[in-house]
Amino acid sequence: MAQLHFYIPDAIAEKIKLKADHAHLSVSKYLAELAKREVESQWPEHYFETFGAWQGEALARPDQQDIEQRAHFD
Repeated sequence: MAQLHFYIPDAIAEKIKLKADHAHLSVSKYLAELAKREVESQWPEHYFETFGAWQGEALARPDQQDIEQRAHFD
């Protein structure tokens, strides 16, 4: 597993420590989870190129039923 080293302002470090404490995680584990979510929550490669690429039968929306009439409450 890679180990990273970086510098951040003291005020930010304190906020990170507080958030890690609230999450019941070590600072290292908290930052690893944060980085993982940030990097892995991206759209898959070529995701948006698939829009409009449907090649099956045309999709049709079924007829909508009548709207139910309900009593009015004041």
